[in-house]
Amino acid sequence: MASPLNALNAAAAALPALAGGARTPTLAPDLSLGATGSASGPAPFADLLTDAVGQVNQLESQAHAAVDGLMTGSGVDVHQAMIATAKADMAFELVLAVRNKAVQAYQQVIGMQF
Repeated sequence: MASPLNALNAAAAALPALAGGARTPTLAPDLSLGATGSASGPAPFADLLTDAVGQVNQLESQAHAAVDGLMTGSGVDVHQAMIATAKADMAFELVLAVRNKAVQAYQQVIGMQF
């Protein structure tokens, strides 16, 4: 069975590809502390999720604008509107899958007995 952290790393690495970005974040924890006592290294998981939701919102706005342009006849092609809608749908499905995996991992941790 795959580790929830591995699944989340794979999903987080795929998120920037949806928006055309080049960075590939990892969700592995960085436990090293600097001289000031603050953690350094990769962005926290909450920041990654916030960025992903923002990117999904941006793709949804683009899809909405493309569909509006298609309906008003302002030069938007049917193919462009369909591609924008499909991108927004796929991005939403990916973020939903990441959320479901995070909830599943949380439930596994809560269910552990020490």
